[in-house]
Amino acid sequence: MKILELPIEFEFNGQKNYIYPSLIVSNNELTLVDTGYTNFLILIENEILKNGYEMKNLKNIIITHYDDDHIGSLHDFKEKYPWINIIASEIESKYISGEMKSERLVQAEEMLENMPKEEIEFGKWFIQQLKNLKHIPIDEKVHDGDMILDNKCRVVATPGHTSGHISLYIPSLKSVITGDAAVHKNYELVVANPHFCLNVEKAQQSLRNIKNLKAETYYCYHGGKFTL
Repeated sequence: MKILELPIEFEFNGQKNYIYPSLIVSNNELTLVDTGYTNFLILIENEILKNGYEMKNLKNIIITHYDDDHIGSLHDFKEKYPWINIIASEIESKYISGEMKSERLVQAEEMLENMPKEEIEFGKWFIQQLKNLKHIPIDEKVHDGDMILDNKCRVVATPGHTSGHISLYIPSLKSVITGDAAVHKNYELVVANPHFCLNVEKAQQSLRNIKNLKAETYYCYHGGKFTL
């Protein structure tokens, strides 16, 4: 079993940005963790192919949480590769499937009411991005402590950024895939944008929890791989 970091470069507001989805490879079966923004399918496909793997071997997609930069291309992946098993926490699944209005959308709509004038345009755009996300049912709903991927990967509940956020711990590799429970910034692991955290105290506790796993490598969606 191994983990590959997939650096995805894109432009936002005229600036170069990166996200780092992870690819778990086990017995020639591929598991993608998070899917980037809408229309990122081809960017992620290209990275997978560049590493010498075939899309026909993509068996699972694990979603750490429902934010648009993590589930934006989920619908496209499922449409193109219908056999893919989509895994998410039970809490997040109701937002991803559209059973409930996402916490992030509720937060964004509330924030819009008190935004400075110069930020209102962006606020409205962001809300529209969230409303445009295509909902999709989750095939496998997981909980804290569940062992998945042939019992090689442990689900770790890491609430705070969102209420049902999960990270993944792979003991044999001494590695954690953090999602947004941690970002790699200035050579350390920190809480992802506190401004967007639904509960900063819980996010800080979740960060402590994954640090306490004493992993050697942390695969962060923002900021990339962090090695102790």
